[in-house]
Amino acid sequence: MNDKTGLDGPRQEPASGGPARQLVVLLHGLGADGDDLIGLAPYLAQALPDAAFAAPNAPFPCDRAPMGFQWFSLEVRDAQQLYWGAEGARGPIDRFLDAELARHGLGAEALALVGFSQGTMMALHTALRRPEPVAGIVGFSGLLVAPDRLAGELVSRPPVLLVHGEADPVVPFGALEACEHGLRDLAVPVESLARPGLGHSIDEGGLRAAIAFLAERFAG
Repeated sequence: MNDKTGLDGPRQEPASGGPARQLVVLLHGLGADGDDLIGLAPYLAQALPDAAFAAPNAPFPCDRAPMGFQWFSLEVRDAQQLYWGAEGARGPIDRFLDAELARHGLGAEALALVGFSQGTMMALHTALRRPEPVAGIVGFSGLLVAPDRLAGELVSRPPVLLVHGEADPVVPFGALEACEHGLRDLAVPVESLARPGLGHSIDEGGLRAAIAFLAERFAG
């Protein structure tokens, strides 16, 4: 356990074997853990050989499953409870990001966040409020928490890629358009990709889009 942040999880060092020039932090969904998303690292590393990857476990045991973790409870899903749940998890994530950047000697411009479902909620909620903008955010199958509050709390506008399955039974597909519009209204650069027939998952097409997006963000 990282005693400075309260978060820890699996990591993968750069495929190049050299020091990290970028850092990609993967935030898992409800009832999962860091092992669930660190499996993306070998695929992402094919285009990002100098990137280190970290996939912290969320801080709380999942209250809706016998295994796994959650960033906050989804037992009550009204807008106010979602906001305060996300706020409670934002501090530990911020401290984890700061500690990982310091460990690799990197700045915010070398950091990207990739989230799935509740991890997407936290990637957006956290990165848009960080004083130094990250290189980019990839959000799979998620939504934007409390967009009305974000207008008064937004401090960074990193580029965002949203990917969502049209047949998602967990986070409705309509969340993609709502999230995209909410970000555009605040002048956050955003692009989106709908995946026909896909449920609550990440498919090859979405992963390819994420790889291309991250490679472009880090190219500069």
